[in-house]
Amino acid sequence: MDPKTLKYAPTHEWVSIDGDVATVGLSTFAVEQLTDLIMIDLSKATPGATLAAGDSFGEVESVKSVNDLYAPLSGEVIEVNGSVADDVNQIAQDPLGSGWILKLRPSNPDAELAKLLDHDAYQKKVAEEH
Repeated sequence: MDPKTLKYAPTHEWVSIDGDVATVGLSTFAVEQLTDLIMIDLSKATPGATLAAGDSFGEVESVKSVNDLYAPLSGEVIEVNGSVADDVNQIAQDPLGSGWILKLRPSNPDAELAKLLDHDAYQKKVAEEH
């Protein structure tokens, strides 16, 4: 995926919209900051579950820390990437591609997408944090 076309949450999750499906993943910056990933827990993100924007839907653990994953949009979980649960290094190897985490059907995409950061705003935020 082209990072310039994605929207970003301040908590470092990215969103790509294709029709009525939002794909969510963890930004390259976040993956680089976490370094060696050990495991991911997506037990709160089962298909059919409803998430509100800002809800924690899981955790990612690295050698440095354990961090919550947050839903950037409200909606129903329609798919979880089981391959990243089996091999969390897939996120590290391809965070914007095969390392996606979940897909949801957003319930209020227009209003909530407007609150997320575009690529340039996200890059500015990352530069300030780094």
